[in-house]
Amino acid sequence: MNAILTRALCVLAMLSALFTSFTYAHEGHDHGPAPSSPSAATLERGEAHSEKIEVVATLDGDTLRIFIDRYATNAPVDGATVDVETSAGPAKAEALGGGMYRLTGVPLPEEGPVNLIVSVALDGEVDLFPIEIVRTPPSEPSASKAASLSFWRELTPPMFGALLLVVFGSGVVFGAAATSMRRRRKQAAIAAALLLMLSVSPLLAHEGHDHGEAPPVSAAPQGDRASRTADGMIFVPKPVQRIFEVRTILTETARIARASELPGRVIPDPDASGYVQTSVGGRLSQPPRGFPQLGSRVEKGQVLGLVLPPIQAIDASDMRQRQGELDQQIAIVERRVKRFEQLAPSGAVAQATLEEARLELQGLRERRASIDLAKRQPEELIAPVAGVIADGTPIVGQIVQSNAVVFQIVDPSRLWVEALSFQPLAAKASASARSASGQTVSLAFKGAGLVTRNQSIPVRFAVEDNSGKLQSGEFVTVFAQAGQAIDGIAVPRSAVVRAANGQDFVYEHVSAERFAPRAVRIEPIDGENVLVASGLEAGRRVVVTGAELIDHVR
Repeated sequence: MNAILTRALCVLAMLSALFTSFTYAHEGHDHGPAPSSPSAATLERGEAHSEKIEVVATLDGDTLRIFIDRYATNAPVDGATVDVETSAGPAKAEALGGGMYRLTGVPLPEEGPVNLIVSVALDGEVDLFPIEIVRTPPSEPSASKAASLSFWRELTPPMFGALLLVVFGSGVVFGAAATSMRRRRKQAAIAAALLLMLSVSPLLAHEGHDHGEAPPVSAAPQGDRASRTADGMIFVPKPVQRIFEVRTILTETARIARASELPGRVIPDPDASGYVQTSVGGRLSQPPRGFPQLGSRVEKGQVLGLVLPPIQAIDASDMRQRQGELDQQIAIVERRVKRFEQLAPSGAVAQATLEEARLELQGLRERRASIDLAKRQPEELIAPVAGVIADGTPIVGQIVQSNAVVFQIVDPSRLWVEALSFQPLAAKASASARSASGQTVSLAFKGAGLVTRNQSIPVRFAVEDNSGKLQSGEFVTVFAQAGQAIDGIAVPRSAVVRAANGQDFVYEHVSAERFAPRAVRIEPIDGENVLVASGLEAGRRVVVTGAELIDHVR
């Protein structure tokens, strides 16, 4: 009896598993997560453009929002008069600022597109833009529940008989195996019953497709959101473009000279900079007005500090011995002078002898005073040129060695750039430098060395107009014209975006709200522009501001 029960349970389990395999993922009902469409969060819209103006109209209920930009630069247009011709007649749109205009209460047809004519009056000219706004049709109802039974309806009697035979044979085999394992009869029966329960539970719940408590469905986001489509295009609505401050240029082909990229470093102008050093070692002391601080301006000849030279023990002993000798000589000469002064009136001593004694006494006193002065007189640190304190942090009481640099003075308006070139440059070659922060300055050629440094030639340029962009000691990249001119398209460096694989891209503004990445090959021109040698055609709109933000859209 137990064997018969075991076989019956196994047959039921096989039938349930077979039936469940056809009902979990039946036709028309894939229970996997369905990807959301990027356009589900966008408003109904239409666009049109002329040679000067680009217009985008979005419909949110019965509210029409109009975005007007310059076609070439994508800059918002303010101060325009916008009239809209609807099915109910003309109406004037309200200006909101930032190139945005609004019209409420737009009459809408029950179905089909909304056709409008937008009139834009700007700079004494009037342009007409016919715009068709395609409305999103209602979503299709889900497939009928009867489609889930299509497999069983198409099953023929011979196929059904073969299926039953296979199931019955499998049940017999499983039952025999379970019977032979007498010690595990109960375990096999329990496992079959559990399998039966698991297989039947989804069938019971499949009526009406109730698979348990469904998670809450989040509402579709309102408004427009930037997204990247499956074909690689990037959809950026006009409101988002204003946040990104997207600007474009129209490309054109020109003949442009190539440039070489050279590593460089900013150095002070040798004629407008200098070091303040000590000639003897000693202890630093501040001048009456105190030490000048970093960034403060000093004048040529200004005393910036004092150095008190130290006196060694042996030197002090020699000086004391010398002072004693001089004091003794001074005392002897003073007595001689007094005696000569008493005898000179009577003529016993010649007047010349008295004068010689007085001169000798004066010389001995000066020598004695110089020794005292040497012990107390500090060395003055004097500014050699006028400029700004670029380096130096002296401290009162600090001991400095001989030839130590206490201050460095630089004129920030007169800086040079020293670069290393691997090929000779023309004396009149134009050049520019770009810092790590993106600051660009023009350079004037000053000269090149005749001795190589690590197989390179040192070349020096003068910064023509610094205006605080560069600092002494800063590393820069120098772009010097070298080579023949070639045909290409010049674009700002901000238009080029580098991908993770090292490929350079620019974004083409293909339509009002769509951007396409274009792989390009670039060559340097100067610190602000690059030459697109291939991958881009003339007459295209290329993003020059906001390209990095567009590239981050996912």
